[in-house]
Amino acid sequence: MIILKRNDEIEKMRESGRFVAQVLDTVGEMVKPGISTWDLEEIADKMVTKAKVKAAFKNYRVGRHVFPCCLCISVNEEVVHGIPSKKRILEEGDIVSVDFGVQKNGYFGDSARTFPVGKIDDTAADLLKVTKEALDKGIEQMYATRRLQDIGAAIQQHVESFKFTVVRDFVGHGIGRGLHEDPQVPNYGKPGKGIRLKPGMVLAIEPMVNVGTHEVEVLDDNWTVVTKDRSLSAHFEHTIAITKDGPQILTVQG
Repeated sequence: MIILKRNDEIEKMRESGRFVAQVLDTVGEMVKPGISTWDLEEIADKMVTKAKVKAAFKNYRVGRHVFPCCLCISVNEEVVHGIPSKKRILEEGDIVSVDFGVQKNGYFGDSARTFPVGKIDDTAADLLKVTKEALDKGIEQMYATRRLQDIGAAIQQHVESFKFTVVRDFVGHGIGRGLHEDPQVPNYGKPGKGIRLKPGMVLAIEPMVNVGTHEVEVLDDNWTVVTKDRSLSAHFEHTIAITKDGPQILTVQG
């Protein structure tokens, strides 16, 4: 069931989104060679504790598996759901995806960005640029006259025009009082297909884009998703409200 949000609920989600953006801004400034992914986790955890909010991913349960951290940090061939570690030291030329969500005043915000670690090669730079642009292309479709698959179709078309691929096993989602609500929002699709978009829908749009095959697999930690061919992957995400005046990005500061 898709839950439409009132304007006051969207404003509460905007508050959550601002905090998410603040944390990602702070974490992004820390990304450099020689730092561990655990160092990034620690600063996010301190900010969550100080703000007295709930980290969306920490203690998130899927079956008997519980995610242990505030941040999902995925490096290079890791697509999503990487677990921060003191042993994982970022190196010059890496790319690192940071996914963070929070629950504040009963409502969730969720966003992700992929950061370069020092100087990266041309392929990695193109991947980050195209993935961010693909997110923007998806957001451009979020008007109350369009259909759900218009979002994924725009993302897919942009990504594949640069010979990259979109992950199909993991998708975007509705968001509100629940971190994951209906509908699912694939990063691929056919224009004009799917449910009609309506004002009050709030969706987390999150293209995950690979240099090689779109196929992925989960590592033995039961969380970390990697590209099957171990090619690079990037991930960008925003929480977006569909309004009568068009899409509004909630996971930004200001």
